[in-house]
Amino acid sequence: MREALRIIDANLNRSSEGIRVCEDIARFALNDRPLTRSLKKVRQDTLRCAKKIECSSGAQSLKFRNTLKDVGKKSSRRELRRRTLTDIFRANAQRAKESLRSLEEVSKLLDKNVSKKFKRLRFKVYELEKRSRLKLESLLDN
Repeated sequence: MREALRIIDANLNRSSEGIRVCEDIARFALNDRPLTRSLKKVRQDTLRCAKKIECSSGAQSLKFRNTLKDVGKKSSRRELRRRTLTDIFRANAQRAKESLRSLEEVSKLLDKNVSKKFKRLRFKVYELEKRSRLKLESLLDN
């Protein structure tokens, strides 16, 4: 269970950070209130799901965090190649989708109902990413 909770902790951080970046771009660059609100709801629902896992498992994932010994914490060079807000939005939407998939899979070990919720949230991010595509492309013209 320790390893599962460590994976959940890392991917919860990853997903909520990625969604937050997309939310900020929707809010401050796209000025899109409905998209901003939808992204915020996905981020908050992700955090609620994590709390349910912790309640059902009786353990807090945070206590299994070990950033000092994390073998994958080094950033890749690709992260430094982002040139536009569109690049940043797309990379962070991808980050959120991948981490929600990991949360979906690993949470099956702890709470199958929460796993289903993570799956719905992942598909919601797919939908929001698609909905934002045209507005994001208009940023390239500026």
